[in-house]
Amino acid sequence: MPNALATEIANAAARFVVEEGLEWGPAKRRAVRQLGLPARSPLPDNDLVEDAVREYIGLFCADTQPAELRALRELALVWMERMAEFRPHLGGAVWYGTATRLSDIYLQLFCDDCKSAEIALIDHHVDYEPRTVTGFHGESVEALSIAGRSAALGETIGVHLLVYDLDDLRGALRPDARGRVPRGDARAVRRLLDEEPSV
Repeated sequence: MPNALATEIANAAARFVVEEGLEWGPAKRRAVRQLGLPARSPLPDNDLVEDAVREYIGLFCADTQPAELRALRELALVWMERMAEFRPHLGGAVWYGTATRLSDIYLQLFCDDCKSAEIALIDHHVDYEPRTVTGFHGESVEALSIAGRSAALGETIGVHLLVYDLDDLRGALRPDARGRVPRGDARAVRRLLDEEPSV
């Protein structure tokens, strides 16, 4: 059972996630500052933040979020099909269903040669920005960040292609703490879209 302080931090973080599109780590740290707590206050775990985000969406965004999530999943699928040779998997809020129009899309690519995805973008004249991010095992991973256009939202969305070694795919589908698959391939994303009511 989470303590009251962890719940308070999670609820404050959820607002930053939904209303400002912050990632969960920065949202938790900002919540601590906003609540006037010591910087070293223990942070709530991601499951608690996820529950708070779902609750916040249910209370304040129930009429808009399903259409926004669908648009993001459709845009993710466009890029998954473009990058199909690199075994793309969708993760994060767009996969789990907590994304809004302010959320970015995170696709994990599993490549025989870690430079091949970058070369594919260059060959297709796609502008991207290389950066280093934290991977799903806490390691540093190269990310290729693209500005993807969503016609449904009328906005540009950040699409981040995280480049992993092909061997990493084996451990990538291990269930998370709640027993859920933490990412899905294009077929799984199409299934999610088919299961959603059209909005």
